[in-house]
Amino acid sequence: LSRLTDLKHIDELKRIKRSISTELRELESRRNHIQDDISLQQGRYIALEQSVKKAEGEVQFLKSRIQQLKTEQKEVEKPKLAAPARLLASEDLNVDLTPTSLHYKCQMHSCFDYSRCSLTSQFPVYVYPLNTDNSPFDVTSFVQEAIRISFSTNRYITNDPSTACLYVVVVGEVEASAGVISPDAISSWLRSLAYWRGDGRNHLLVYFSHQTTTQNPLKGVDTGRAIVGQTNFEASQFRMGFDAVLPNLPSFKTSKLMKLPPIVPALRDYALSFQGQWPSNYHAEADGDAALPPDSEFHQILLENMNLMRESVIHGNFMLQVQCQEERIVTPGFSSEWSLCGSEGDRLAVLSRSTFALILPAEDRNLLFTPLFSTRLIEALQSGAIPVLLGTHTRLPFSEFISWEKAAIILPQARVTELPFLLSNIPHAEIISMRRQGRFLYDTYLSTPPQVVESTLALLRTRLQIPALPVEDVPSNVIPHRSYPVVEHVVSPGDAQSEFGIPPIEESTSSPQFTRNYTSVTLDSRDTWNNIPGPFNLYPFTPKDRLLPSDAQFIGSSNGFRPIGGGEGGTGKVYQESLGGNSPWEQFTMVMLTYKREEVLLQAVERLIGLPHLNKIIVVWNSPEPPGAELRWPDVGVKVVVIHPEKNSLNNRFLPWSEINTEAVLSIDDDAHLRHDEILFGFRVWRESRHRVVGFPGRFHAWDPRHGGWSYNSNHTCELSMVLTGAAFLHKYYLYLYSNWMPPAVRAIVDQHMNCEDIAMNFLVSHVTRQSPVKVTSRWTFRCPGCPVALSQSQEHFDERHLCINAFVKIFGYMPLVYTQLRVDSILFKTRLPHDKQKCFKFI
Repeated sequence: LSRLTDLKHIDELKRIKRSISTELRELESRRNHIQDDISLQQGRYIALEQSVKKAEGEVQFLKSRIQQLKTEQKEVEKPKLAAPARLLASEDLNVDLTPTSLHYKCQMHSCFDYSRCSLTSQFPVYVYPLNTDNSPFDVTSFVQEAIRISFSTNRYITNDPSTACLYVVVVGEVEASAGVISPDAISSWLRSLAYWRGDGRNHLLVYFSHQTTTQNPLKGVDTGRAIVGQTNFEASQFRMGFDAVLPNLPSFKTSKLMKLPPIVPALRDYALSFQGQWPSNYHAEADGDAALPPDSEFHQILLENMNLMRESVIHGNFMLQVQCQEERIVTPGFSSEWSLCGSEGDRLAVLSRSTFALILPAEDRNLLFTPLFSTRLIEALQSGAIPVLLGTHTRLPFSEFISWEKAAIILPQARVTELPFLLSNIPHAEIISMRRQGRFLYDTYLSTPPQVVESTLALLRTRLQIPALPVEDVPSNVIPHRSYPVVEHVVSPGDAQSEFGIPPIEESTSSPQFTRNYTSVTLDSRDTWNNIPGPFNLYPFTPKDRLLPSDAQFIGSSNGFRPIGGGEGGTGKVYQESLGGNSPWEQFTMVMLTYKREEVLLQAVERLIGLPHLNKIIVVWNSPEPPGAELRWPDVGVKVVVIHPEKNSLNNRFLPWSEINTEAVLSIDDDAHLRHDEILFGFRVWRESRHRVVGFPGRFHAWDPRHGGWSYNSNHTCELSMVLTGAAFLHKYYLYLYSNWMPPAVRAIVDQHMNCEDIAMNFLVSHVTRQSPVKVTSRWTFRCPGCPVALSQSQEHFDERHLCINAFVKIFGYMPLVYTQLRVDSILFKTRLPHDKQKCFKFI
């Protein structure tokens, strides 16, 4: 019985066990269901959380968009005025007027017809045919050829005289055998000109001197209301602010930049040089009776002091010759000025060894400027000898706009006794500056016939306050291509999305162009004439544009500005949302050079997805064959333009392509891997240093004491003078200068070596600004995983860069690169901040 009871108890326990097991299974099942439900709810919660974040991002996105649209709406309500239509003169204005009896008192306001020269007329110029049947002037064959060549390439010349603003009549230089032409015959011929219209208004009578002639055929001629431009000018015939003093017309020369004397050293063998001979048959031009110079006392003092300077060595070695050596050519001018000694080559040999060159104007003060005086001035500038003009009564070429005091020392005759003291106290830096400016004036205005002719027209155009014609862009040979959407773009550290949120929305916007058309010929007329590149082209924008004061961004001139935090400032996300700074909001164009590296190129383009402030990507396809039709490009949200140049040249990197519509240009190689934050920071820095090259890897020029030349150095250093343009911001203005103004010999060297274009650009910008480039961030090199070994890694490539630097120095005449010992980092970089504060950038 006891055993039976135990069995029943065991069965009961088993039943209980089964019941508990069943209940446990049910509980486990319920737990699993609950756990699944919890997981499901957690998934839903995470999804909802992500949806909320996405919605918040979209809301912020829309808020930014709305704010952007509001700002754009305000700016659209204040549109910039477009350029007016070109206004040209017509036949209705061709009215004959009675000649003025006071032509010798002519000024622009009283004798020039401004109605034919609208500010938007573009200054059309009509040139009368040379040596017509009834012309009394037998113009020399040289002047005829020079005029033909000069005017055939000039953009202002028109064949329609009815619309002309200016009419040019070339009256010389005439053949020496022509004899004296009577003033009455000249006046009669002028009145017979087809467009003289009674008084000669808006005419330029130009006499180009090529030789040291004393011809002055327009002296005593009734020229009516016509402007006279010539080299021989007497005080009695020159009308200040109306007539134009012109230099000699030089001979045609091929480029001799590498043969010109270097600008350094500051001091040369001779402190001061002069070669001349006083004419033995002197007579005064005015009356022909005097046997002595008009100021014989000064003449005697001059000779005595020249003798003292020659014998003294206290202030340097003075090479002063007052008598031409035997068997040397003597070239006379007027009988009141010192004759030239020797040939041009003889004189240039002495001047190239002279720090200063003494230039004595005619001692007859009625002679303001002469061909012989012009010859001495031009030869001094050409050889790098700083002109010392002893006499303030003269008138120099184009002095209405050229600041000659920046290139020459102009002293009254009374300072002749103090001349050695003055010259010996000029610092070396000032000597170099004046010599460099003299080289610029010579190269720009005086060295070839076309430059003299173009400068003459530019003088009158600037006087009339008519802007120059716009510089021409290089047409872009755009290759059509297909794109594909990037589905899965991996956001990398430093990308815009990984910084402090989604960047603000931006439409593709071009930089404002040609906003300073008229201030360039009014407010900045002298500055334009006295600085590179001169007054011959109008640029859409320059890095020298003036800045508004900070309060103007909020009071009256807010268009285009995006102050950080609305003007309250900020860091992190607030900072990233606005460009801020001192200039209006803008974008940059990326110019990427590539050669037979499609995979590397496409990866480089794809990395640019989401990059703020990017206007356009221009790919310069330097490969001989254009990209294949099957090549597809990633859609990165901005326009990608593929340009196939005519030839493979590294100079293509710096062509002013017509597709570049922004001031800022990021020049970059296809294998230069830059993060978004680095690009954005570099852009912000460039906006504060628009006139400089702003880039990443730094290099420097090092002096080689063993061989006495320069070498290119890429070692880590605490001093640099170049940044590589494989990753650098620069102004489009410098692309124009590189392609149009910089000596062609520099670009030829780049093509010869397929190297050194970055060195050339650094030379150019430092030459123009006399400032160093700006290096940003700590980056010194670029890594490109998977890229083939670059040519820049070879020793031959490195050796060529040594050769390039020394060749460029010869062309520029000196070493223009400027050292710097600093780099630029973000303001809050490495600054300790409270945990609730953000930096400007996370990594830089």
